[in-house]
Amino acid sequence: MISNKVYLVGAGPGDPELLTLKAVKFIALADVIFYDYLVDERILTYAKTDAELISLGQPYTGRKIKQTEVNERMIAAAKSGQTVVRLKGGDPHIFGRLNEEMQSLLDASVPFEVVPGITSASAAAQVAGISLTDRRHASAVAFITGHLSYQHDPTLTPLDFGKFASFPGTLVFYMGVVTVKVWSAALLENGMNPQTPIVIIFNATFSNQKVVRTTLADAEQTVECEQLSSPCIVIVGETSVPLNSGK
Repeated sequence: MISNKVYLVGAGPGDPELLTLKAVKFIALADVIFYDYLVDERILTYAKTDAELISLGQPYTGRKIKQTEVNERMIAAAKSGQTVVRLKGGDPHIFGRLNEEMQSLLDASVPFEVVPGITSASAAAQVAGISLTDRRHASAVAFITGHLSYQHDPTLTPLDFGKFASFPGTLVFYMGVVTVKVWSAALLENGMNPQTPIVIIFNATFSNQKVVRTTLADAEQTVECEQLSSPCIVIVGETSVPLNSGK
């Protein structure tokens, strides 16, 4: 029996069928699971019946446990001899605060293993019927956080969204609907074509998923009119145009 170890597991975009076999293996082993509140709870059915399931916040209420507390609780559980799974939406390597959690475990001399998951960007593209790359239009992909972290931590350097206006490929914004006014204005001001296609995917792979198509010029208005809220993935670029299935 593996004990005193933390598994930092990617839960994928939502659909339980998109979990990796390794993710299912460690979820089933865990004595305690700390899971992000956006993780589809159907995934928790793979846990053993006596596992302790701890949500790190409540949906849409703004109540979230601080990162320092998450770290402390993981470490305490592991040091008590429990097998711990930290279940994170998507892929923990992509905007999942993975480095912060790994560093805390290293500092506490707690062994850990990272289990990658399907990132939300790939799942959102699949749901929208597009590809993130295309050898004619997009030989590169940029994953960009729309979350303005520097507003909460003045030691962080603000992200210059305008620099992405000339990026030779597809832009993928995580958590981008709240700050759509900021990044869309920056891209336009720095010369990106106002008619650049955009697709916004809400809750990709969940039963209530929604796909909305628009242009850069209309992005802010579309978010408002469609009443789009987090969690959304925003894909900007020529690959956002759906394939013509009739040809």
